[in-house]
Amino acid sequence: MVKYPTGSVMPLRAAQRQGEKPLLKKASFSDRGMTLEQQINESNQYYLDAGIAVVHKKPTPIQIVKVDYPKRSRAVIREAYFRQASTTDYNGVYQGYYLDFEAKETRNKTSFPLKNFHEHQILHLEQCLDQEGICFALIGFMTLERYFVTPASFLIQAWQNWKAAGKSSMTLAEIEANSFEIKSGFRPSLPYLEAVDRIIADRKQEHGNK
Repeated sequence: MVKYPTGSVMPLRAAQRQGEKPLLKKASFSDRGMTLEQQINESNQYYLDAGIAVVHKKPTPIQIVKVDYPKRSRAVIREAYFRQASTTDYNGVYQGYYLDFEAKETRNKTSFPLKNFHEHQILHLEQCLDQEGICFALIGFMTLERYFVTPASFLIQAWQNWKAAGKSSMTLAEIEANSFEIKSGFRPSLPYLEAVDRIIADRKQEHGNK
């Protein structure tokens, strides 16, 4: 479930234009004990409140088949199924760029299994890249407390190599060499837009050299 802000909060840019200090909600918890999804959701709320970016977790469409009503005021879903395969976890907009990314975590310390990504997710990322979107995977090595923004171009190539040659995982060393590592903090919990800024800068440089 995605929770939207209910209070009145002045966006960062609007406050800067008026010469005032922006009013940001205080964090009610740190990253300790949080899942990767919780950390990302907290970060997205911070970015939204500050007027920096609008990124939300995508809802998964389901078809409800059977509902029981034990009480008039309460319904209990007994049977449901996914209407279609989900694409990626998050999408939104930042500085005029479309963002689309998948979030995955692992307890492994030396590698990340590629089977955690589904073919339709890889295809979706590839299609978004073709439209000049900023696409990536946010990978958390939870035991190590290390987090990486891995560009979709590298992830797609690794996944295709797995299907062609049977290499079933990305090693931590490969992820380190082909990703942007981010450090967990307080506000936001996971400052992944720092890595997005670098992806955008690299893209601009690449286009400038053509």
